[in-house]
Amino acid sequence: MNTGEREQVVGRMAPSPTGRMHLGNAYAALAAWLGARSAGGQVRLRIEDIDTPRVVADADRWIQDDLAWLGLDWDGPVVYQSERQDLYRQAFAGLREQYLPAASGGDSGAQQALIYPCFCSRADIRAASAPNEGDGFLVYPGTCRHLPQAQAFDQVEAGARHAWRIAVPSGGQPGSVCAFIDQIFGPQSYDLPRQVGDVVVLRSDGIMAYQLAVAVDDFDMGITQVVRGRDLLRSTAIQLWIREHLGASEPVEWAHLPLVDAADGRRLSKRYGSLDLGNLRQAGVAPEQILGLCAWFLGLQNGPEQVDLETLLEAFSWESLAKNREDKVLTADGWWSL
Repeated sequence: MNTGEREQVVGRMAPSPTGRMHLGNAYAALAAWLGARSAGGQVRLRIEDIDTPRVVADADRWIQDDLAWLGLDWDGPVVYQSERQDLYRQAFAGLREQYLPAASGGDSGAQQALIYPCFCSRADIRAASAPNEGDGFLVYPGTCRHLPQAQAFDQVEAGARHAWRIAVPSGGQPGSVCAFIDQIFGPQSYDLPRQVGDVVVLRSDGIMAYQLAVAVDDFDMGITQVVRGRDLLRSTAIQLWIREHLGASEPVEWAHLPLVDAADGRRLSKRYGSLDLGNLRQAGVAPEQILGLCAWFLGLQNGPEQVDLETLLEAFSWESLAKNREDKVLTADGWWSL
């Protein structure tokens, strides 16, 4: 991995190619682009296609076309997660060689491996996990963490289906609390064992998990500014823990956006086809209209009036976004009247 020192802001747009971009995706992409460009920085485009069963053919091409239509350019070649498997495996192998610090008063032989196999099913985890706080994040109770190492590896050798998890420190141990400053939501602090838990880094189907892939990518690509939805605030805590063990020391600027919800209160997604950019473009909607709606949601203007990127660059500030933290609601029809 490239560990050279970087001073320039490097942001990223990181869409998943699971369908056509919708208005919520455009809103997040615009914020990421403005955050980096307003600081005179670079913007990288990463296609997060590591979850191959969910990838839709040609969606990466649609995404690039929609971003270009909006005027959201990027620097350098497009990065595909699917082409970085060797890098993820290298990082995973390095993590497997590490251990958590021994508990105070304990002997080194009792050290917890940083990465351990987990044989729990999804049903097991749902039944035993602590309730989440509405962001879909299940806190794993640590069932397999306490298996004797010899027993766990016997099960692995026997072919038992398993994922691999990264261990976090126990409560009160060094590193058990992760704190960072968010540009929009302010100071954040997460108790890793209580609020995050040991997350999967390699899935049971052999696919590298989101948390590890994103942490590796952001480190390797020299990303210094991450802009994404507030539902990923807790993911930032575990990604910082992973980054620490990858050897990353560069500071990252974090900004988590309020979410864009549908009228029924659920998160806007690609199931709302009338709100995808392909349909809106076909209906004659101009890019300045999309930018205006997204800028209004970001708190950069007082209404959804049409606007161009040059005007938004002049208006952009994190302070403006921080004054506008409420989630947004977008109806499936008549969105332009909001």
